[in-house]
Amino acid sequence: MEINLFNDPNLAPQPRHKIKIESMRARPYADRFRVKVNLKLTPFQERPNLVITAHRSDGLQVSDLDVIATMHFENEYTLHIRGLDEPSGDFTLTAELYYELRDPPQDKREISFHIPAEES
Repeated sequence: MEINLFNDPNLAPQPRHKIKIESMRARPYADRFRVKVNLKLTPFQERPNLVITAHRSDGLQVSDLDVIATMHFENEYTLHIRGLDEPSGDFTLTAELYYELRDPPQDKREISFHIPAEES
């Protein structure tokens, strides 16, 4: 007899070697100095680590976040844009997933996002 503990077989926790970043999204808050990041991972048996960074189009790093042994496969974070008086412009958000060693990461995802100029 087979006992299925998960209604959706795609949500069954997977072994370490199958874990990847399934999707990532970035949306600036109205204050323009914070960015909401949604990150979805493959459901996992062993908790992975994440490094999330944001860079301005000229390469300047404006935010970073280290997540050690995340407990959830659907995550939401708020990144704070630092070191800029005016945050408008184009940015790249990078997420790296790893276990013991980050170099190289097990999976990496990169997306672009835009922070609009302040409305007058």
